[in-house]
Amino acid sequence: MTIAFSDVLAAHERIKPYLVPTPLRNYPELDELVGHGIQVWVKHENHQPTQSFKIRNGLSAITALSAEARARGVIGASTGNHGLGLAYAGRLLRVHAVVCVPMNNNPDKNAAIRALGAELVESGSNYDESAAACARICEERGMTLVHSTNNKDVIAGAGTMTIEILEQRPGLDSLVIATGGGSQAVGALTVAAAKKPSLTVCAVGAAGAPAQYESWKAGRVLSGLPVKTMAEGVATGSAYAMTFDTLKTGLSEFVLVSEDEMYQGIRDLIRFTHNIAEGAGAAGLAALKKLAPRLAGQHVAIVLCGGNLSNLSLRRAICV
Repeated sequence: MTIAFSDVLAAHERIKPYLVPTPLRNYPELDELVGHGIQVWVKHENHQPTQSFKIRNGLSAITALSAEARARGVIGASTGNHGLGLAYAGRLLRVHAVVCVPMNNNPDKNAAIRALGAELVESGSNYDESAAACARICEERGMTLVHSTNNKDVIAGAGTMTIEILEQRPGLDSLVIATGGGSQAVGALTVAAAKKPSLTVCAVGAAGAPAQYESWKAGRVLSGLPVKTMAEGVATGSAYAMTFDTLKTGLSEFVLVSEDEMYQGIRDLIRFTHNIAEGAGAAGLAALKKLAPRLAGQHVAIVLCGGNLSNLSLRRAICV
């Protein structure tokens, strides 16, 4: 494992004073929609203060820092939710946070990052280019780099979500998790190995950003693959060293969903749960429809990992 269960427990204790458990809810109409006798449980990480699970990652990473490191500040590259998590944690703990985003980033997420008091740096045409700018600034200012994936405390923070899920629903059979960098899925696999080895973890990615899926299929880290998806949370062009081995050996399934399937997932979640999901947040439901024959009769949790859908994407989702 990339991290140990003890790392997740430590993160759980560090962030517990700042966050309350998010709801895990069953909606009978979603059960009917998915079919095959599946009982669907929705983990509402969109109810976090930043409307995304990544607040767990940011808080875990910053609370693990020494006082000296906190005084120098933190920096990270993001397409939005990781940046929001860092910005929120920085504001809460009085740590200066810098967030580097691509030039064409979701404007609503940019505005929210600024509103939380973080310094926003717009650089590059994609995540990889903004990450390069992030590395330069980090070196120049002597800050602590908090990578959205390749960071032990970030992954441990994501794992706290699965601790909650198993406390809320011990009889759960499977988890379906949107996978960009892989912190959620690796966190889930780490917790499952320690608390419930029978729990299967299935990953879902965007067909327009297939790097993690293609890496998983090939059994090796691939990079430089195309990224063309509205789902910022899974918009990665590469697999990552710190999460890949665990994903490779631990995932039960990995499926891709199209843009249309994610938009339909957004519509379904609005209709049946009255919650707005961003693309990655709807990917779990879209994937579960595909996985349903293989998960027949099970209790399955999907993660509404984020609700920060842009106004443009929301209009496209509902104006059909």
